[in-house]
Amino acid sequence: MVQYQSTRGHKERLSFEDVILSGLAPDKGLYLPDSLTIDNLNHLTEEDLSYEDFVKTIFIALDKNSARYVDDLSLYSGFENSPEPVLKDLNDTTIVMELFHGPTKSFKDYALQPLGAIADKRLSELGERGLVLVATSGDTGSAAIQAVKDSDNIDIVVLHPENKISDYQRKQMTSVIKDNVFNIAVEGSYDDCQRIAKEILSDNPFERRIISLNSINWLRVMGQVSYYVWLTKQFTSPINVAIPSGNFGNAYSAWFGRSHGLKINQIMCTTNVNDVLKRFIDSGILEPQTTKPSVAPSMDIQIPSSLERLIYDFESDASSFYQDLSENKKGTLSEGSREKLQHIFSSQTFDDEKIKEEIKTFNDLFSIVFDPHTVTSLRMAIDINSSVPTVAVATASPEKFSNVISPLIEDFPVSEIDKDEDFDTLEPQKDLIIESIKARFS
Repeated sequence: MVQYQSTRGHKERLSFEDVILSGLAPDKGLYLPDSLTIDNLNHLTEEDLSYEDFVKTIFIALDKNSARYVDDLSLYSGFENSPEPVLKDLNDTTIVMELFHGPTKSFKDYALQPLGAIADKRLSELGERGLVLVATSGDTGSAAIQAVKDSDNIDIVVLHPENKISDYQRKQMTSVIKDNVFNIAVEGSYDDCQRIAKEILSDNPFERRIISLNSINWLRVMGQVSYYVWLTKQFTSPINVAIPSGNFGNAYSAWFGRSHGLKINQIMCTTNVNDVLKRFIDSGILEPQTTKPSVAPSMDIQIPSSLERLIYDFESDASSFYQDLSENKKGTLSEGSREKLQHIFSSQTFDDEKIKEEIKTFNDLFSIVFDPHTVTSLRMAIDINSSVPTVAVATASPEKFSNVISPLIEDFPVSEIDKDEDFDTLEPQKDLIIESIKARFS
């Protein structure tokens, strides 16, 4: 039976039922499966399935105990049309995979719709009402809200950095006015939101179960691995993937798939001015700096949570790395791990002016408007010198960033959400946020 262990060595093991509703491990590590019942993801599904049934097959292959949760659930109820990703050829070797046709026009829907449905079912089994806590750099929050807003078993709190996401992104969250939804604008960065969320998840000051839908939840990886399995089955040859990277969950899912048989050669992680991943890949040293606002806010991150699972995979234990990061403000891979990292991963940084330039360039070349995140992956995909196809992952609809795009592209309409909003604005202090949550859901 698959069990889930901490990246930092804590001896407790969780079952699939437990990991559904888990946050951080007691030692503040992330959970990973300790074994897998599969040898090669690439050969899992040969029959012709709908995308939803395909994903169910992947979940069950990754852990057979997920069958009782996914078999009878609608995993993508928020999608108006089929959730199957859309592929578009740009030239002989460059393809775009569009992952923004869900309810919030972001790739986050692909993992959070199933996770929300499964978490709701598990809480119903337990007869409990759970409290979901999410930190967001722009897209996770709205996707999490859409996944659980109609639940009878879940209240949700979303922390977003005040004035550091687009108006459209904010209103996607704050205009969902329901008794079980609470939005908080934190007067700080995304990393402040993430730090506070992790501390609350670890301490749990509430007299109820507290749940993470951030990428620290293992089921997020399962949902994202599924579209990489699907993607590789569309090609007869190996492929490269180029991914706009913030919290590293999407890139880790590609790595996990690659580690278990998917025909993925190179994984390219693009960054904006918050280039912590570029510096990490180039040097093997994770050294966060001050988060800077940018026109690609979903990548405005300096401490990418999901990177911890990759470090565990390379080092077999992430505890010393993160102890060094905590004590010395930087963590360092061993030389052997750094060499393995650089054999597979590469990165490129795009500042705001370069991103704006690429939006215009790609519109001129292909008559397609891409969002500020996707153009970074597309540029890296086009520029790579490779004999195999390279897939650029399109993570968000350009509609969400019309504030950036409209001044650049003539006649590109400004998209607005003209609805009332409901949110609190608080300083980045854990105790203030805890008291506010208690007052809201007392």
